[in-house]
Amino acid sequence: MQGIQRKIVYLSLYEGIAIVLSTVTLSLVTHQEASKTGAISVCASLVAMAWNFAYNSLFEAWEARNSKGGRGFWLRVGHTCGFEAGMLLLLAPLFAFGLQVSATAALGLQLGMLAFFLIYSFVFTLGFDRVFGLPASAQRSPVAV
Repeated sequence: MQGIQRKIVYLSLYEGIAIVLSTVTLSLVTHQEASKTGAISVCASLVAMAWNFAYNSLFEAWEARNSKGGRGFWLRVGHTCGFEAGMLLLLAPLFAFGLQVSATAALGLQLGMLAFFLIYSFVFTLGFDRVFGLPASAQRSPVAV
C-alpha cells in the first residue's frame, strides 16, 4: 500500500488506537468517567492533527529558506522539541478545563502523555511498517553490478 491510501490508513489507525488508549489511561489516572476522558481524547487528537499540519507547514517553509540542506540529527531534535512544546501549550489548558484539574496537574498529565506518545509512535510505526510494508520512499533500489 502506497501514497495517499497509506497515509489515510496510517492516520486513522494511529489516532483511533491513540484515542482508545488515552481515554482509558486518563480515566484510570484521573478517576473520571470514560465518556469525559474520551471527549478530551478526541479533542486532543483533533488538536494534534491540526497542530501537526500547521507546524510542519511552517517548518518546511522555514526549511526551504534555509541555505543548508538536509535534516541532521540536531535539526530533527529541534523539530521534535518544537512540536512537543506546542502540544504542551495547546493541550494543557484543554486538559485543565475539560478534566477540571489545576494547571499543574494538567501539565503533569501532558508530560505523561508526551512520554507515552514517544513510545507509542515508535512502536506503532514499527508495527505498521511490518504489517503494511515500507513506503516507496524507504525501499531500497537494487544495486546495479
